[in-house]
Amino acid sequence: MPTKILFAPRQSDAVMDIARSLTPKGFELLIADFGTPEFYAAAGQAEYYLGLARQMGGEFFRSAPNLKLVQLLSAGYDRVDIEAARKAAVPVCNNGGANAIAVAEHTIMLILAVLKRVVHFHNDVVAGKWRVGGFDDQRVYELSRKTLGIVGLGNIGKKVARRALAFDMTVLYYDIARLSEAEEDALGVRFVLLPELLRTADVVSLHVPLDDSTRHLMGAGEFAQMKPGAILINTCRGPVVDEGALYEALTAGRPAAAGLDVLVDEPPARDHPLFALPNVTLTPHSAGPTWENWTARFRNGFDNIQRVAAGRAPKWVIPELSS
Repeated sequence: MPTKILFAPRQSDAVMDIARSLTPKGFELLIADFGTPEFYAAAGQAEYYLGLARQMGGEFFRSAPNLKLVQLLSAGYDRVDIEAARKAAVPVCNNGGANAIAVAEHTIMLILAVLKRVVHFHNDVVAGKWRVGGFDDQRVYELSRKTLGIVGLGNIGKKVARRALAFDMTVLYYDIARLSEAEEDALGVRFVLLPELLRTADVVSLHVPLDDSTRHLMGAGEFAQMKPGAILINTCRGPVVDEGALYEALTAGRPAAAGLDVLVDEPPARDHPLFALPNVTLTPHSAGPTWENWTARFRNGFDNIQRVAAGRAPKWVIPELSS
């Protein structure tokens, strides 16, 4: 009998065709949506979980007594109950950087969109306003010779750094795990502590996982330290930013603007306070999934499942469970 892999949630037919085409010989995908009877029935048979992190608490792990691995298609894992996974002795792995290029590109896109006021000018054009006002009033800026401060230099942060350097930016970073001097030199980045990064960066870009140490990493105190005219970019997780403090800070002009792919509540309420601000550019948590990286994420996931099936240790185990 084939080894069962529970996949959730159900995706489009085109995406599921990719998944089926890459499913290794000897394995079978059981496809279900979270919380359904089919999901829990499949969990009872499955030795592996492949998919996104939703509703993954004690009930899930108790319903899957044969589970050997939770293999996520995402980089983030904040919706997995770490203690429940630890109690069940099931390793949890992220996608091994399969979507890092996509998020890095999206980050650069948001930086450009904010500094070039893309949304503002688009809205003007479709409203019949062509170059209304002077460009000294509606200022746009270049990336060249600006300083980018990256908070969290993992797979995504490193790729953002390389792309920023191509735009002739200076790149600073802060991370709890500093690179060696040789690695910093090779990448072209310089380590600084967070307060110095906030004081000196023209663009502050967040690339940290969400956990207790990073929740509200950016709050009123941090915004007050930011350089006048600086902008904030967040493509990691919404709760890394204190949204109430961000609203007040943006209203006061420090930061001057923000580009956000993530919010605390997703989807957000229709009357979210940030929607009323003209200096906010938003995308709907769309940085990670590109058409290309569906293949990369499935390939990494199936490769890791096969490693465990062969008796080898999995790759990309999340830090909380890696010791």
